Amino acid sequence: MARVYNFAAGPSMLPESVLAKAAAEMLDYQGSGQSVMEMSHRTKLYETIIEGCETLLREVMQIPDNYKVLFLQGGASTQFAMVPLNLMNRSGKADYVVTGAFANKACQEAARYGKVNIVASSKDRTFSYIPKLDKSQFTPDADYFYICMNNTIYGTVYHELPDTGSVPLVADVSSCILSQPIDVSKFGLLFAGAQKNMGPAGLTVVIVREDLIGNPQQITPTMLNYAIHAENGSMYNTPPTYAIYICKLVLEWIKNEIGGLEKMKERNERKAKVFYDFLDRSKLFKGTVVPEDRSLMNAPFVTGDAELDKKFIAEADAAGFVSLKGHRSVGGMRASIYNAMPLEGVEKLVALMQKFEEENA
Repeated sequence: MARVYNFAAGPSMLPESVLAKAAAEMLDYQGSGQSVMEMSHRTKLYETIIEGCETLLREVMQIPDNYKVLFLQGGASTQFAMVPLNLMNRSGKADYVVTGAFANKACQEAARYGKVNIVASSKDRTFSYIPKLDKSQFTPDADYFYICMNNTIYGTVYHELPDTGSVPLVADVSSCILSQPIDVSKFGLLFAGAQKNMGPAGLTVVIVREDLIGNPQQITPTMLNYAIHAENGSMYNTPPTYAIYICKLVLEWIKNEIGGLEKMKERNERKAKVFYDFLDRSKLFKGTVVPEDRSLMNAPFVTGDAELDKKFIAEADAAGFVSLKGHRSVGGMRASIYNAMPLEGVEKLVALMQKFEEENA
């Protein structure tokens, strides 16, 4: 069977060379006579995998030495609680910008553990833009300032980071991590679910500045304490071993085949330009995001006719372009064009859209 073009928002497609290598090593990893799936995380061999993954991530992302890299479980959604439990520990206050469903969930979760100030929200226009921020609305003694950098459902992204001064900036980067270079030193903490650009579902990566670790709220469960995981090299309990192994292969692909994050950015900008250029000239399909805030990773679009949307999704699926149905809160379609999506996939999708437009004018 031919492989489809998978435009799912996550879990998403993986590079074929990564899948091929994992398949080749499935029964026997480097002469060990066993699969990584079967391997004890306490063995020296597995230690080379998890340590190698961290070393590659630090190299590819240029992570400063005063940041810890943690390989955790529970998805990015568990970070909605872990962040306030570990960081909301001085004033008990935090600033949040609500730019979509996940930022809103994070905000609601944080409100269980301290005082949350919603600095700005784009809910008024279905999260179709990134709101301009008024620094007079910032909390001067906030323990942290929270954003969702790329909004998977709504297709918006911060092209410019908020200037939070001495207040640590915290960001959910689940759907944009590894898509382009990012200055880690501008953040107190970054976290990402792996299932979009890093590997399979089950792994969550946290990059946290060392001075923010070690003073959690008293009620913080052991498993939700960053210090516990940092002190134990992400092996306080059994980590998501196979997902970490695949993440390592993805990082090798980025470094050795793509040429690093600058090259990845160029690749992603080319793909996004092909797609958005078509949207902007199309008479049938329309983007739902203001152009200046468009994401390179997630592109929602509609025809304006719910029945026509359904027809297009069905025809696309039959042609091998899968998971294009938009989130229920937006409707229409969404093309998630993560790192592993080749330029060819975007070009062929645009050709399909052009054909559909001509046949349904």
